[in-house]
Amino acid sequence: MNRRRALQLLAALGTTGFVAGCGSDSDAEPTADRNPVKIGLITPQAGGFKSIGDDITNGFQLFLDLHDQRLGGHPVELLTADEGDTAKTGKAAVDGLLKQGVLALTGVVNSAVMVGIRDTVEQARVPLIGSNASPSSLQSVFYIWRTSYVLDEAGRALGRYLRDQLPANGRIAIIMPENVGSPDVVRGFRQEFGANDPRIRDEVTYTNATSSPGKTTYSSDITRALAKKPTAVFCFFAGAAAVEFIKQLREKFAGPIYAPGFLTEGTVLENLKDNALGIQTALNYSADLNNTSNRVFASAYRKKYQVTPTTYAMASYDAAQVLDQAIQLTGGKPSPQQVNLALGKLGQIDSPRGIWQFNQPRTPQQKWYLREVQRDGQVMSNVLINELATLG
Repeated sequence: MNRRRALQLLAALGTTGFVAGCGSDSDAEPTADRNPVKIGLITPQAGGFKSIGDDITNGFQLFLDLHDQRLGGHPVELLTADEGDTAKTGKAAVDGLLKQGVLALTGVVNSAVMVGIRDTVEQARVPLIGSNASPSSLQSVFYIWRTSYVLDEAGRALGRYLRDQLPANGRIAIIMPENVGSPDVVRGFRQEFGANDPRIRDEVTYTNATSSPGKTTYSSDITRALAKKPTAVFCFFAGAAAVEFIKQLREKFAGPIYAPGFLTEGTVLENLKDNALGIQTALNYSADLNNTSNRVFASAYRKKYQVTPTTYAMASYDAAQVLDQAIQLTGGKPSPQQVNLALGKLGQIDSPRGIWQFNQPRTPQQKWYLREVQRDGQVMSNVLINELATLG
């Protein structure tokens, strides 16, 4: 972001101190005559993950709004496609966008979709900057980058924390949906907690993996998991599934709940209300982080959408940010292959989550934070407690 644009943002948002981390001044570069580029945005447009997809769309669009609808100086045509909820629907979305000549792809919420489109993206040699789904099996690919996380990191961050916090006579019940991402979360959690620690020795209770559960979907599995009378529950759900799981769990268990932060992100808190109080989560972002980039981002996001930004919106905003920088590096006539190579040349990213950078597996090396759901006036909020670890 150049100095002139930063000053425009300050004037528009009423934000002060936005000086550091604005990047180099590119005012002198002729960008007015640069050709338009097409970017394909893949998100679920219906079902239990729709709210996450909406956040991803909003985050990417906000970056465009703050940068004159341009990336790397090029006017952007943002094309959208519905990923659906299966590998087949995800592949159809990618195929449709590739036929329209996109320079790059972004988005993707569901890990099963991300795994299913891997080969299509690699064969097309078009970069995909994923802003949510990030199973560990994607770490050897060349054209897929992630601005979110790798799922085992959320487990690792909480495993390290709970290993020291849980009493010696405590016991944790682990409850997970039977999907692509859950084994990553469990592996990371056990790796840091200690796989042979008696406090987590019980088998994982796996539940239905539906993204649109009913009012009794999890009841029998919860009863089974609670049979050994755990002192705490560690779980992994998001969106509509998180709402139903917590409601059904709270009918039978009043103790501490720990999870990757997706459990309490976005509209989940609005639907859970008091049932969410006290839940502690680990995540790579909190809307109340006190850094310049987050003050600008969160202020602009609240002003435009009238809600607090989520990690999904933040990661999508950063996906636009890294595309902006990579396209700028390619010069005036970018190709997908040039953009992909340029992504590998990016250094530190000044992000609302704090400074991060891509590591060798093309995922962020970043900080993870502990948050707790507390009441903020009439609403529930994920309040930042402390920093847990730097992972990646």
